Amino acid sequence: MGLTDFWNGRRVFLTGHTGFKGSWLSLWLEKLGAEVTAVSLAPETNPSLYTRLSPWNGSSHHIADIRDAAAFKQRLIDFEPEVVIHMAAQALVRRSYDNPSETFATNVMGTANLLDVVRETPPVKTVLVVTSDKVYANGGSGVPFIETDTLGGKDPYSNSKACAELVVQSYRDSFFRGRDIRVATVRAGNVIGGGDWSKDRLIPDFIRAFESNQPIMLRYPAAIRPWQHVLEPLGGYLSFAQMLTEKRGRNLPDALNFGPRPESFATVSELAEALGRAHRVEDVWRLAPGEHLPEAPALTLSSALALDTIGWHPRLSLQQTIDWTAAWYKANRDGADMRAFSLGQIEAYEETVS
Repeated sequence: MGLTDFWNGRRVFLTGHTGFKGSWLSLWLEKLGAEVTAVSLAPETNPSLYTRLSPWNGSSHHIADIRDAAAFKQRLIDFEPEVVIHMAAQALVRRSYDNPSETFATNVMGTANLLDVVRETPPVKTVLVVTSDKVYANGGSGVPFIETDTLGGKDPYSNSKACAELVVQSYRDSFFRGRDIRVATVRAGNVIGGGDWSKDRLIPDFIRAFESNQPIMLRYPAAIRPWQHVLEPLGGYLSFAQMLTEKRGRNLPDALNFGPRPESFATVSELAEALGRAHRVEDVWRLAPGEHLPEAPALTLSSALALDTIGWHPRLSLQQTIDWTAAWYKANRDGADMRAFSLGQIEAYEETVS
């Protein structure tokens, strides 16, 4: 991908740096030599990947709420970044049912707040807004979604991310067309990897069950998802942002999917069983009793456009993804230096794309 030369010394404003994906991206940007100013809420889990990866010596990190533009506006304007990557979000589907107004405020108005400030920051050349693979109107057919498919979403989380896509489209068409700036969205989901302790996600739920010597309870074991290691889409985001900046967006799309190989599409129970084998557990899962909030029976992505336009394609098989994830949690249980271990996984991933 040729990332190092581009990102070394590049001024990057990042939101959502304390989350699972944001922590991994923060570490990668530091490794690449970028100059980063980041804003986010405080980590929401204990333990958290963000604290495991400290100390953060190469970045300027701040606690701020994306719903409050005044909380981060001056930092962005004063920093004068060239690239803005917006990852701050309420990212949990089940939590969105519990608190839909919070979800829409964060994912929709938070995005609008950021783009409003960008309008006042001339040095910005590229804005990459991270949404989700769940932005598509999903009828459950299982056919991989492409970027021109209809946006939608029944649950508050999916719908809020589809709305964020429309906010980006509106700002791009109303304020950024004709200016020397590119604003694009990236869509990925079902990312797994070390350091996720969120509630109601398969990997952290499995780890908690494993450490309690209990089977994991699955709500929809037959649901199909596009599982991928967290470094896969993050590498895509970095490559896309680089090309948007270098080429000034010529012949590049306004949105890209980043998903795994089709052979990595798997049911929830298949992934749970693969995790069990990696941890040498035989009695892996049970069907969770009772009624559950609705979830799409199938969700898959096509990443053909990413391959055609920026040359990105997934590098890791599903088994490698599981092995890397299991190795991270084992190292953490063994008391390893998780910053060094995580940097080692980033370096190993970089070798697959060099």
